Amino acid sequence: MSKPFNDVFLKACRKEKTPYVPVWYMRQAGRYQPEYRAIRQKYSFFEMSEIPEVCAEVTRLPVEQLGVDAAILFADIMTPLKHIGVDVEIKSGIGPVIANPIRTEQDVSRLGELDPEAHVPTILEAVKILNQQLSVPLIGFAGAPFTLASYMIEGGPSKNYHKTKGLMYAAPSAWHALMQKLGDMTVVYLKAQIAAGAHAVQVFDSWVGALNEQDYRTYVAPIMRYIFNELRTTGVPVIYFGIGAGHLLEEWNRLPVDVIGLDWRTSIHSARSRGVDKALQGNLDPSLLLGSWELIEQRAKEILDQGMEQPGYIFNLGHGIFPDVKVETLQKLTSFVHEYTSR
Repeated sequence: MSKPFNDVFLKACRKEKTPYVPVWYMRQAGRYQPEYRAIRQKYSFFEMSEIPEVCAEVTRLPVEQLGVDAAILFADIMTPLKHIGVDVEIKSGIGPVIANPIRTEQDVSRLGELDPEAHVPTILEAVKILNQQLSVPLIGFAGAPFTLASYMIEGGPSKNYHKTKGLMYAAPSAWHALMQKLGDMTVVYLKAQIAAGAHAVQVFDSWVGALNEQDYRTYVAPIMRYIFNELRTTGVPVIYFGIGAGHLLEEWNRLPVDVIGLDWRTSIHSARSRGVDKALQGNLDPSLLLGSWELIEQRAKEILDQGMEQPGYIFNLGHGIFPDVKVETLQKLTSFVHEYTSR
């Protein structure tokens, strides 16, 4: 007999009362797991997400192993880009590397459109498989236009995003054309994941913290408003997350999004004191997972106490799990969050 469906995470996204604080972890499928490493030896990163049964297994594994309240689909934010004409490769120790970077409006015009059924059928099939296997909600996800554009313009990871901002400032028509192209792709991709059975979606704007408020408002907020308004029609909760973006929280709070993910630099109290009234997700520093259990517990308590002051709180890390973390630490942390907040 299958387990009853655990919808505590979805209730928290909607700011409804929950019996305890739900928890899941960004990058909860990854190299810290011996089982993941064993699978990774057989397949390339993209192959793992392109074989539906493998994608489903890797997505499901941490739910069973850690006891978390949500699964997040195993894929990469670069996955859809390969199908619109971006020559991308994930290089070990570097990250995504783009062989044909965007430099002009003509480069933007050459990009194609995503047809999820034709281009990413294996991702959609994995979502359908997981719907049969999971007893917790499945979170679909995509990269946000700014973050995807930063890779496409820089040609890979960057520390300063000079080329990205240079195109934004020097060629605003090319920039807005690129934002619209990526915005449309993000909507189509996420709506397809939702139609296949994703219960919520998260949009990762990992590098948008490189912009100040004025530039975010001018060059990024319009496309994010468009994306979130389009997704709102599906009725599923939408989460928005970025790194080092605490200065943008007031801007984010104006967007039609359900949940804001905080990194570890901005406390929940700080976000609330600045008028953020969305549901919040976060935000233990992942590096703390290498500290003593006493310190992890103390910091987790502080975060949970702040999060529980208002309905609409999901415990998570302030960024993804990294390979040095022990499975046992995460198991202990998950149990602690559930026990400490049960009422």
